[in-house]
Amino acid sequence: MSRNRASRGFAGLPAAACSLALAGLLAGLLAGTPACGAADYPDVTPADRVQLPTDAGAHPAYHTEWWYVTGWLETAAHAPLGFQVTFFRTRPRPADGNPSAFAAEAVLIAHAALSDPGRGRLRHDQRIARAGFGVAAAATGRTDVRLRDWSLVEAGGGLEARIAAADFRLALSLVPTGPALLNGRGGYSQKGPAPTSASLYYSLPQLKVTGTVGRDGRSEAVTGRAWLDHEWSSAYLDAAAVGWDWVGLNLDDGGALMAFRIRDAAGGARYAGGTVRRADGSIEVLAPSEVEFRPGRRWRSPRTLTEYPVEWQLRAGGRVLALAPLLDDQESDSRATTGAIYWEGAVTASAGGARVGQGYLELTGYGARLELR
Repeated sequence: MSRNRASRGFAGLPAAACSLALAGLLAGLLAGTPACGAADYPDVTPADRVQLPTDAGAHPAYHTEWWYVTGWLETAAHAPLGFQVTFFRTRPRPADGNPSAFAAEAVLIAHAALSDPGRGRLRHDQRIARAGFGVAAAATGRTDVRLRDWSLVEAGGGLEARIAAADFRLALSLVPTGPALLNGRGGYSQKGPAPTSASLYYSLPQLKVTGTVGRDGRSEAVTGRAWLDHEWSSAYLDAAAVGWDWVGLNLDDGGALMAFRIRDAAGGARYAGGTVRRADGSIEVLAPSEVEFRPGRRWRSPRTLTEYPVEWQLRAGGRVLALAPLLDDQESDSRATTGAIYWEGAVTASAGGARVGQGYLELTGYGARLELR
């Protein structure tokens, strides 16, 4: 396959309908199907590598990209909380020479969530806007992503996340405690049998977090550990893939573990992989045969009736880990922005009954999605 390929999907939609097609973002663009028309997007190839610090910024030529921060927080009263801050950038249409300032060359989407055991369910909010006009932007060359008054920005050797959601607020400083983790081979992360079903992908695990969380009319100081994923691609999933299971774990010994499997329509593994950084800093890249997600206890959402496996046994290389959620109800309904309903939640990892780490688990493709007719 050539590096610049004619992309599929939503061909024939009139230009006026392009913005509506964004509602199916996760349902379509991650499968390498741009929202409108036929355009050339660069493939990710096995020869590509992540180059930091430049690659911390946006990659406008690629179809889709995200900066994904998840982590565990603790209040002064030692109450646990989970949080998610995600910014998506998508290039929904080709550069067609349209001189209008309203031509949508990029669209920014943001999701934010707070997993609050005291409330018993997820707090979630979302936003979407085309880039430009001082409303939304993703800078190149550095992490600087903004959507109205939500932002994730490099500052003081780390990152600052600012979220003013409908019923919670986050003001968090995220400081690296080690180097970036380049997933796969130098950041080339294959997601399917074809070599161009892939992304460029790095993580910042073991981020030290300080800041404040506001909810229910009060603000309180928090500390914790977080994980950042930055990933960009033009063909994340192939036609036979329907969703994925992903986990990023900050291990208690100072190491880090990322593992994923791409699922087919029968629920089997279409592809899998992962990366482990041991406590001594050495790296192990996991082959598809070395990663196995085995589902356990399931939970059914009372709102969408979607059923998710919320407890898992994960085999990653020589490790066998049990994953258990901070709370069952960590479902996000993002049909207003990406068209997807998914489960994204704080989990604890244990081995032999003893805790070995904490992180986040993401489950996509289990439930309904908004379809264009």
